[in-house]
Amino acid sequence: MENPNFSYQHLWQFAHDIFLKIGCSPDHARQASDVLLSADLRGIDSHGLARLSGYVRLWEVKRVNSTPNIRIVHESPSTAVVDGDQGLGLVIAPYAMEIAIAKARTCGTGWVAVKNSNHFGIAGYHAMKALQHDMIGIAMTNASPLVAPTFSVERLLGTNPICVAIPADKQPPFVADFATTTAANGKLEILQRKNQEAPVGWIQTKDGGPSTNPHELKDGGALIPLGSDREHGSHKGFCLGAWVDIFSAVLSGANYGPWVPPFVSFLALPNDPVGDGIGHFFGALRIDAFRPANEFKHHMDNWISRFRSAKTIAGQLHVIIPGDPERECEEQRRKDGIALDPKVADDLKQLGEKLGVKL
Repeated sequence: MENPNFSYQHLWQFAHDIFLKIGCSPDHARQASDVLLSADLRGIDSHGLARLSGYVRLWEVKRVNSTPNIRIVHESPSTAVVDGDQGLGLVIAPYAMEIAIAKARTCGTGWVAVKNSNHFGIAGYHAMKALQHDMIGIAMTNASPLVAPTFSVERLLGTNPICVAIPADKQPPFVADFATTTAANGKLEILQRKNQEAPVGWIQTKDGGPSTNPHELKDGGALIPLGSDREHGSHKGFCLGAWVDIFSAVLSGANYGPWVPPFVSFLALPNDPVGDGIGHFFGALRIDAFRPANEFKHHMDNWISRFRSAKTIAGQLHVIIPGDPERECEEQRRKDGIALDPKVADDLKQLGEKLGVKL
Protein backbone atom coordinates (compact mmCIF):
# COMPACT_ATOMS: atom_id res chain seq x y z
CA MET A 1 0.00 0.00 0.00
CA GLU A 2 1.35 3.42 -0.95
CA ASN A 3 1.80 6.03 1.74
CA PRO A 4 -1.01 8.60 1.41
CA ASN A 5 0.28 12.08 0.66
CA PHE A 6 -1.08 15.28 2.23
CA SER A 7 -0.17 18.94 2.01
CA TYR A 8 1.38 20.60 5.05
CA GLN A 9 -1.57 22.97 5.39
CA HIS A 10 -4.09 20.12 5.23
CA LEU A 11 -2.36 18.20 8.04
CA TRP A 12 -1.79 21.38 10.06
CA GLN A 13 -5.51 22.17 9.90
CA PHE A 14 -6.42 18.64 10.97
CA ALA A 15 -4.13 18.83 14.02
CA HIS A 16 -5.39 22.34 14.84
CA ASP A 17 -9.02 21.18 14.77
CA ILE A 18 -8.22 18.16 16.97
CA PHE A 19 -6.55 20.41 19.56
CA LEU A 20 -9.61 22.67 19.53
CA LYS A 21 -11.83 19.61 20.09
CA ILE A 22 -9.99 18.71 23.30
CA GLY A 23 -10.50 22.22 24.66
CA CYS A 24 -7.36 24.12 23.69
CA SER A 25 -7.69 27.84 23.04
CA PRO A 26 -7.19 28.96 19.41
CA ASP A 27 -3.74 30.33 20.27
CA HIS A 28 -2.69 27.11 21.98
CA ALA A 29 -4.12 24.99 19.15
CA ARG A 30 -2.10 27.02 16.62
CA GLN A 31 1.08 26.73 18.64
CA ALA A 32 0.69 22.99 19.26
CA SER A 33 0.01 22.38 15.56
CA ASP A 34 3.06 24.41 14.53
CA VAL A 35 5.34 22.34 16.79
CA LEU A 36 3.81 19.00 15.83
CA LEU A 37 3.92 19.59 12.07
CA SER A 38 7.47 20.95 12.24
CA ALA A 39 8.55 17.40 13.06
CA ASP A 40 6.81 15.94 9.99
CA LEU A 41 8.26 18.67 7.78
CA ARG A 42 11.79 18.03 9.01
CA GLY A 43 11.52 14.27 8.55
CA ILE A 44 11.25 13.43 12.25
CA ASP A 45 8.11 11.39 11.58
CA SER A 46 8.24 9.69 14.98
CA HIS A 47 7.50 13.00 16.74
CA GLY A 48 4.90 14.52 14.43
CA LEU A 49 1.31 13.56 13.70
CA ALA A 50 2.11 9.98 14.71
CA ARG A 51 2.01 11.33 18.30
CA LEU A 52 -1.31 13.17 18.03
CA SER A 53 -3.47 10.27 19.25
CA GLY A 54 -1.14 9.86 22.21
CA TYR A 55 -1.70 13.45 23.32
CA VAL A 56 -5.47 12.99 23.02
CA ARG A 57 -5.37 9.80 25.07
CA LEU A 58 -3.41 11.59 27.80
CA TRP A 59 -6.09 14.30 27.80
CA GLU A 60 -8.81 11.64 28.05
CA VAL A 61 -7.28 10.20 31.24
CA LYS A 62 -6.84 13.75 32.63
CA ARG A 63 -3.05 13.75 32.43
CA VAL A 64 -3.04 16.72 30.01
CA ASN A 65 -4.70 20.00 30.97
CA SER A 66 -5.93 21.69 27.78
CA THR A 67 -6.47 25.04 29.55
CA PRO A 68 -3.31 25.40 31.67
CA ASN A 69 -2.23 28.39 33.71
CA ILE A 70 1.40 28.47 32.54
CA ARG A 71 3.39 30.76 34.79
CA ILE A 72 6.79 31.72 36.18
CA VAL A 73 7.11 30.49 39.77
CA HIS A 74 10.68 31.60 40.45
CA GLU A 75 13.13 33.86 38.64
CA SER A 76 16.28 35.97 38.69
CA PRO A 77 17.35 38.50 36.05
CA SER A 78 18.75 35.77 33.79
CA THR A 79 16.88 32.64 34.95
CA ALA A 80 13.36 31.37 35.55
CA VAL A 81 11.40 28.29 36.55
CA VAL A 82 8.10 27.76 34.72
CA ASP A 83 5.20 25.63 36.01
CA GLY A 84 3.31 24.26 33.01
CA ASP A 85 0.19 23.26 34.99
CA GLN A 86 0.08 19.86 33.23
CA GLY A 87 -0.46 21.50 29.85
CA LEU A 88 0.73 20.30 26.47
CA GLY A 89 4.51 20.47 26.27
CA LEU A 90 3.94 21.62 22.68
CA VAL A 91 2.60 24.88 24.16
CA ILE A 92 4.63 25.16 27.37
CA ALA A 93 8.04 24.77 25.73
CA PRO A 94 7.72 27.70 23.25
CA TYR A 95 6.44 29.88 26.11
CA ALA A 96 9.51 29.02 28.18
CA MET A 97 11.89 29.51 25.26
CA GLU A 98 10.49 32.99 24.67
CA ILE A 99 11.26 33.82 28.30
CA ALA A 100 14.85 32.61 27.83
CA ILE A 101 15.16 34.81 24.73
CA ALA A 102 13.74 37.84 26.55
CA LYS A 103 16.16 37.38 29.44
CA ALA A 104 19.08 36.98 27.03
CA ARG A 105 18.07 40.21 25.34
CA THR A 106 18.49 41.97 28.69
CA CYS A 107 21.27 40.00 30.38
CA GLY A 108 23.20 38.42 27.52
CA THR A 109 22.03 34.90 28.36
CA GLY A 110 18.73 33.44 29.55
CA TRP A 111 18.07 30.06 31.18
CA VAL A 112 14.66 28.55 31.90
CA ALA A 113 13.82 25.26 33.63
CA VAL A 114 10.30 23.83 33.34
CA LYS A 115 8.30 21.46 35.53
CA ASN A 116 4.75 20.05 35.39
CA SER A 117 4.83 19.64 31.62
CA ASN A 118 4.32 16.85 29.06
CA HIS A 119 6.04 15.64 25.87
CA PHE A 120 7.21 18.75 23.96
CA GLY A 121 7.66 17.45 20.41
CA ILE A 122 11.03 17.94 18.71
CA ALA A 123 13.69 19.88 20.61
CA GLY A 124 14.79 21.55 17.38
CA TYR A 125 11.64 23.66 17.06
CA HIS A 126 12.26 25.31 20.42
CA ALA A 127 16.02 25.84 20.10
CA MET A 128 15.62 27.32 16.61
CA LYS A 129 13.38 30.11 17.94
CA ALA A 130 16.58 31.85 19.07
CA LEU A 131 18.08 32.00 15.56
CA GLN A 132 16.01 34.95 14.34
CA HIS A 133 17.31 37.02 17.28
CA ASP A 134 21.02 36.41 16.51
CA MET A 135 21.13 34.06 19.49
CA ILE A 136 22.23 30.49 20.08
CA GLY A 137 19.35 28.32 21.28
CA ILE A 138 19.51 25.24 23.50
CA ALA A 139 16.62 22.91 24.32
CA MET A 140 16.43 19.61 26.17
CA THR A 141 13.86 17.48 27.96
CA ASN A 142 13.66 14.35 30.04
CA ALA A 143 11.27 11.58 29.04
CA SER A 144 9.66 8.28 30.03
CA PRO A 145 12.18 5.83 31.53
CA LEU A 146 12.97 3.39 28.72
CA VAL A 147 16.78 3.47 28.85
CA ALA A 148 19.10 1.26 30.89
CA PRO A 149 22.31 2.98 32.05
CA THR A 150 25.57 1.24 31.13
CA PHE A 151 25.84 -2.14 32.94
CA SER A 152 22.18 -1.99 34.09
CA VAL A 153 19.02 -3.91 33.18
CA GLU A 154 16.77 -1.32 34.91
CA ARG A 155 15.08 1.36 32.82
CA LEU A 156 16.03 4.57 34.64
CA LEU A 157 16.38 7.31 31.98
CA GLY A 158 14.46 8.59 28.98
CA THR A 159 15.78 9.16 25.48
CA ASN A 160 16.41 12.71 26.78
CA PRO A 161 17.13 14.73 23.60
CA ILE A 162 19.35 17.78 23.24
CA CYS A 163 19.26 20.44 20.55
CA VAL A 164 21.71 23.30 19.92
CA ALA A 165 20.85 25.79 17.15
CA ILE A 166 23.56 28.21 16.02
CA PRO A 167 23.03 30.97 13.41
CA ALA A 168 25.29 31.60 10.45
CA ASP A 169 25.24 34.28 7.74
CA LYS A 170 25.03 33.00 4.16
CA GLN A 171 25.19 29.36 5.23
CA PRO A 172 22.15 27.66 6.81
CA PRO A 173 22.22 27.44 10.62
CA PHE A 174 23.96 24.63 12.46
CA VAL A 175 21.20 22.61 14.16
CA ALA A 176 22.22 19.50 16.12
CA ASP A 177 19.08 17.75 17.42
CA PHE A 178 19.55 14.25 18.79
CA ALA A 179 18.47 11.75 21.41
CA THR A 180 21.05 10.66 23.98
CA THR A 181 20.29 7.04 23.10
CA THR A 182 21.59 5.13 20.10
CA ALA A 183 18.09 5.51 18.65
CA ALA A 184 14.94 7.28 19.87
CA ASN A 185 11.91 5.18 20.86
CA GLY A 186 10.00 6.67 17.94
CA LYS A 187 12.42 4.92 15.57
CA LEU A 188 11.35 1.59 17.10
CA GLU A 189 7.70 2.55 16.55
CA ILE A 190 8.44 3.20 12.88
CA LEU A 191 10.12 -0.22 12.57
CA GLN A 192 7.12 -1.84 14.27
CA ARG A 193 4.76 -0.29 11.72
CA LYS A 194 6.98 -1.52 8.87
CA ASN A 195 7.53 -5.00 10.41
CA GLN A 196 11.30 -4.51 10.24
CA GLU A 197 14.06 -5.52 12.66
CA ALA A 198 16.15 -3.02 14.62
CA PRO A 199 19.92 -2.80 14.10
CA VAL A 200 22.12 -4.44 16.72
CA GLY A 201 23.04 -1.89 19.39
CA TRP A 202 19.69 -0.09 19.68
CA ILE A 203 18.03 -2.23 22.35
CA GLN A 204 18.72 -4.96 24.87
CA THR A 205 16.67 -7.78 26.36
CA LYS A 206 15.40 -7.75 29.95
CA ASP A 207 18.57 -9.67 30.87
CA GLY A 208 20.86 -7.20 29.10
CA GLY A 209 21.57 -9.26 25.99
CA PRO A 210 21.53 -7.86 22.43
CA SER A 211 18.25 -7.80 20.53
CA THR A 212 16.93 -6.74 17.13
CA ASN A 213 13.25 -7.10 18.09
CA PRO A 214 11.59 -3.64 17.84
CA HIS A 215 8.93 -4.89 20.32
CA GLU A 216 11.57 -5.75 22.95
CA LEU A 217 10.48 -2.98 25.33
CA LYS A 218 7.11 -4.70 25.74
CA ASP A 219 8.94 -7.77 27.05
CA GLY A 220 10.92 -5.85 29.68
CA GLY A 221 13.88 -4.85 27.50
CA ALA A 222 15.43 -1.41 27.33
CA LEU A 223 16.84 1.16 24.96
CA ILE A 224 20.62 1.62 25.15
CA PRO A 225 22.52 4.89 25.69
CA LEU A 226 24.33 6.54 22.79
CA GLY A 227 27.37 4.40 22.05
CA SER A 228 25.49 1.08 22.38
CA ASP A 229 27.95 -0.67 24.74
CA ARG A 230 30.82 0.16 27.09
CA GLU A 231 33.50 -0.59 24.50
CA HIS A 232 31.89 1.87 22.07
CA GLY A 233 31.26 4.63 24.60
CA SER A 234 27.79 3.96 26.07
CA HIS A 235 29.00 5.44 29.37
CA LYS A 236 29.27 8.78 27.52
CA GLY A 237 25.70 8.45 26.27
CA PHE A 238 24.65 7.66 29.83
CA CYS A 239 26.39 10.83 31.02
CA LEU A 240 24.63 12.93 28.38
CA GLY A 241 21.21 11.49 29.27
CA ALA A 242 21.90 12.04 32.97
CA TRP A 243 22.91 15.65 32.32
CA VAL A 244 19.61 16.30 30.50
CA ASP A 245 17.63 14.64 33.30
CA ILE A 246 19.31 16.69 36.03
CA PHE A 247 19.06 20.04 34.19
CA SER A 248 15.47 19.41 33.11
CA ALA A 249 14.04 17.97 36.31
CA VAL A 250 16.27 18.00 39.40
CA LEU A 251 16.85 21.71 38.72
CA SER A 252 13.21 22.56 37.97
CA GLY A 253 11.31 20.37 40.44
CA ALA A 254 9.94 17.92 37.85
CA ASN A 255 10.07 14.13 38.11
CA TYR A 256 13.39 12.58 37.17
CA GLY A 257 14.86 9.16 36.41
CA PRO A 258 12.41 6.27 36.90
CA TRP A 259 9.74 8.63 38.29
CA VAL A 260 9.12 10.43 34.97
CA PRO A 261 5.48 9.82 33.89
CA PRO A 262 5.07 7.43 30.93
CA PHE A 263 3.94 8.91 27.62
CA VAL A 264 1.44 6.11 27.01
CA SER A 265 -1.87 6.65 28.79
CA PHE A 266 -2.48 3.01 29.72
CA LEU A 267 0.52 2.80 32.07
CA ALA A 268 -0.03 3.98 35.62
CA LEU A 269 1.81 6.98 37.00
CA PRO A 270 4.53 6.22 39.57
CA ASN A 271 2.88 6.06 43.00
CA ASP A 272 5.80 7.87 44.70
CA PRO A 273 6.50 10.94 42.53
CA VAL A 274 9.52 13.08 43.34
CA GLY A 275 8.32 16.17 41.45
CA ASP A 276 5.71 17.59 39.09
CA GLY A 277 5.25 16.18 35.59
CA ILE A 278 7.99 16.13 32.96
CA GLY A 279 10.83 18.66 32.93
CA HIS A 280 12.54 20.73 30.22
CA PHE A 281 15.49 23.11 30.09
CA PHE A 282 16.09 25.98 27.66
CA GLY A 283 18.89 28.41 27.01
CA ALA A 284 19.41 31.46 24.82
CA LEU A 285 22.79 33.13 24.34
CA ARG A 286 22.98 36.53 22.66
CA ILE A 287 25.95 36.36 20.32
CA ASP A 288 26.91 40.01 20.75
CA ALA A 289 27.33 39.35 24.46
CA PHE A 290 30.51 37.54 23.36
CA ARG A 291 31.57 39.17 20.08
CA PRO A 292 29.91 41.20 17.28
CA ALA A 293 27.19 39.06 15.71
CA ASN A 294 28.27 39.77 12.13
CA GLU A 295 31.83 38.63 12.91
CA PHE A 296 30.57 35.46 14.58
CA LYS A 297 28.24 34.59 11.71
CA HIS A 298 31.01 35.24 9.17
CA HIS A 299 33.21 32.78 11.01
CA MET A 300 30.35 30.27 11.31
CA ASP A 301 30.07 30.44 7.50
CA ASN A 302 33.79 29.77 7.31
CA TRP A 303 33.52 26.89 9.80
CA ILE A 304 30.62 25.28 7.90
CA SER A 305 32.24 25.77 4.49
CA ARG A 306 35.50 24.21 5.63
CA PHE A 307 33.76 21.15 7.03
CA ARG A 308 31.62 20.79 3.90
CA SER A 309 34.80 20.70 1.82
CA ALA A 310 36.51 18.05 3.95
CA LYS A 311 38.15 15.20 2.07
CA THR A 312 35.79 12.25 2.34
CA ILE A 313 35.97 8.48 2.51
CA ALA A 314 35.69 6.82 -0.89
CA GLY A 315 32.05 6.65 -1.94
CA GLN A 316 30.88 9.48 0.32
CA LEU A 317 29.90 12.74 -1.37
CA HIS A 318 30.50 15.22 1.45
CA VAL A 319 30.43 15.80 5.19
CA ILE A 320 26.89 16.43 6.44
CA ILE A 321 26.51 19.53 8.61
CA PRO A 322 24.01 19.10 11.48
CA GLY A 323 20.65 20.39 10.28
CA ASP A 324 21.25 19.73 6.56
CA PRO A 325 19.07 16.59 6.19
CA GLU A 326 16.16 18.12 8.09
CA ARG A 327 16.31 21.39 6.13
CA GLU A 328 16.42 19.55 2.80
CA CYS A 329 13.51 17.36 3.87
CA GLU A 330 11.47 20.42 4.85
CA GLU A 331 12.06 22.08 1.47
CA GLN A 332 10.95 18.92 -0.33
CA ARG A 333 7.90 18.25 1.85
CA ARG A 334 6.64 21.82 1.67
CA LYS A 335 6.69 21.47 -2.11
CA ASP A 336 5.58 17.86 -2.60
CA GLY A 337 3.55 17.18 0.54
CA ILE A 338 3.99 14.84 3.50
CA ALA A 339 3.59 11.09 3.00
CA LEU A 340 2.06 9.44 6.07
CA ASP A 341 2.66 5.82 6.96
CA PRO A 342 -0.62 3.99 6.16
CA LYS A 343 -0.96 2.87 9.79
CA VAL A 344 -0.51 6.45 11.01
CA ALA A 345 -3.03 7.72 8.46
CA ASP A 346 -5.54 5.07 9.57
CA ASP A 347 -4.98 5.98 13.23
CA LEU A 348 -5.56 9.67 12.44
CA LYS A 349 -8.68 8.85 10.44
CA GLN A 350 -10.11 6.94 13.40
CA LEU A 351 -9.16 9.78 15.76
CA GLY A 352 -10.89 12.27 13.47
CA GLU A 353 -14.03 10.15 13.27
CA LYS A 354 -14.14 9.93 17.07
CA LEU A 355 -13.81 13.70 17.51
CA GLY A 356 -15.73 14.80 14.41
CA VAL A 357 -12.79 16.10 12.37
CA LYS A 358 -12.33 14.87 8.79
CA LEU A 359 -8.85 13.84 7.68
